[in-house]
Amino acid sequence: MLIDTHAHLYLPQFDPDREEVLARAKAAGVGRVYLPNIDMSSVEALLELEAAEPDFCFPMMGLHPCSVKADWERELAGVERWLSERPFVAVGEIGLDLYWDESTLAAQREAFRRQVRWAKELGLPIVIHSREATRQVLDLLQEEHDERLRGIFHCFSGSAEEARETVELGFYLGIGGVLTFKNAGLREAIADIPLEWLVLETDAPYLAPMPYRGKRNESAYVRLVAERLAALKNRPLEEVEAQTTANALKIFGA
Repeated sequence: MLIDTHAHLYLPQFDPDREEVLARAKAAGVGRVYLPNIDMSSVEALLELEAAEPDFCFPMMGLHPCSVKADWERELAGVERWLSERPFVAVGEIGLDLYWDESTLAAQREAFRRQVRWAKELGLPIVIHSREATRQVLDLLQEEHDERLRGIFHCFSGSAEEARETVELGFYLGIGGVLTFKNAGLREAIADIPLEWLVLETDAPYLAPMPYRGKRNESAYVRLVAERLAALKNRPLEEVEAQTTANALKIFGA
């Protein structure tokens, strides 16, 4: 069984053929898909998909850093309310994004810190977005670190040194379609990271692996990521599948 630890299958890009997308994922050997939230506007669709596929799609709750706008306090209050009202498998996706808008960094940092603390209080893992901000995220996690803090760096994009630091903090690296791209940065960063600290993801509908780069991504393509990782690590595909699945279940709970 493969696990897609990060996919937004509830987004409108999948409205025309969501049932077929889910069927293809299952046919590809995917047994579970974990769904990160974005903001309050995405919650209804997120929970509708969970209700339709309760043994396959598992929702998180959080405020994405790109949704930290002028009304972020109200959005964050909504996250807190949902976390108090029903169970979720993780707090996510949360973190920092310096690619689009550095002007909101202070608010992003405060929103991230609050959600990290809620996760610790609830005993939940966190799923981190860290685009162009791996160093800043690691610094905040060092400040908040205790034995309750755990989770995944979704779509890890840091250096080899940052990868080692991430693992030393007890966090797993989420590996997706970028691993199949020609740019060798990610391959070099995780070259010395054991399989025991890696999980697979798609980030569907974004970041489709080769040969589908530029097209809509979907959870079935996580198998292509697994195959590329097996080749990189010179390990059997079955071993990569088993270990990354065990890692995901350890993080989120069986």
